[in-house]
Amino acid sequence: MTIEVHGAVEPGFEPVADAFASAFAARPTMGGALHVIIGGQSIVDLWAGIADERIGRPWERDTPSVVFSCTKGLMSILIARLVQDGKLDYEVPVVRYWPEFAQAGKADITVGQALAHQAGLSAPREDLTEDDIVDWNRMSAVMAAQEPLWPVGTGYAYHALTHGWLTGELVRRVTGKSAGTYFRELIVDPLKAEAWIGLPDAQADRAAHLQVSAPLSTLWAEEAKKPAPNWPYKAMTLGDALPADLVTNEGGFNCQRIRSAEIPGAGGVATAKALATIWSATVVPTKGIRLIDDSVIDTATRTQSEGISVFGGDPPFSRWGYGFQLDSEARRYLGDGCFGHDGAGGQVGFADPARQIGFGFVTNWMMGPEDQRATGIISALRQVI
Repeated sequence: MTIEVHGAVEPGFEPVADAFASAFAARPTMGGALHVIIGGQSIVDLWAGIADERIGRPWERDTPSVVFSCTKGLMSILIARLVQDGKLDYEVPVVRYWPEFAQAGKADITVGQALAHQAGLSAPREDLTEDDIVDWNRMSAVMAAQEPLWPVGTGYAYHALTHGWLTGELVRRVTGKSAGTYFRELIVDPLKAEAWIGLPDAQADRAAHLQVSAPLSTLWAEEAKKPAPNWPYKAMTLGDALPADLVTNEGGFNCQRIRSAEIPGAGGVATAKALATIWSATVVPTKGIRLIDDSVIDTATRTQSEGISVFGGDPPFSRWGYGFQLDSEARRYLGDGCFGHDGAGGQVGFADPARQIGFGFVTNWMMGPEDQRATGIISALRQVI
């Protein structure tokens, strides 16, 4: 099946367009978009496919979609900005800003350790419900009270969803604003970017409907069979709060109740252009806005966690700075120095300081380890630059 790709690319970037079109091969109900900004100027602006298979709604230039863990990258930008403004310090214990966090032996955990997936809170010890995860005060209290799952300082494990409540509560404690509000005021409004942490009901009908590939569903079904406590599995479900796939046809992050709640570990909603614009603004003035200084980027992108986690796993492994996902075998960007975050099922946003690039790829077709869509697009971009 040949997919009709809309939009345009600057001369010389045709291979990137070809790689984008190839992402739709054998996926007739997939939708997605790609945006690349270089030196503050849009170079690639493409979209194609189906935003909602149920009603045949096509993907438009401004279709937003849930970007899952790309949201952690956006939250890490907020934290880096607060460090830059002197309101947070990566090396200071979390309890300086959030005193209740000292419970259960966590008094010495630093902001940086929390950002780098080292806080021992990758999954809740208790089983949570959907009612819990849409209640901010409830979730911050759970994080504050919980005993770490492993001795802090002995390793890391990916905080798939809990990372967002840790960073979001730090934002709230030092700004007095929710993560979604601070994100809107600092980033979205100045950049006129269509992105949300907490999707307003008025925007709900614009969001793409998410679908899950069979290999991804099979992967999580096999994970569910492992004996408890299976902490990596619970990191995704939080007990009874979410399906392991993160979506069902009408539930999980296809449900507006979930999307409208501020769930900063995975609940961001954005267009590809918004992601590219935000990441561009971290490394070069974009629409007159520069979000993070070079010196803060240098600190925030030093490797803090890499290799096998405390719960094991198979390579390739990701590499982390202070919340930012760095170039690694698990997620290739354009080379050393790049930083960003990908999302469950295929979305990617990142910045390249050396080349002054902001990149955003979003899709509603969630895939598992077999997914090479963004990898192929990034590889094509690497070749042409």
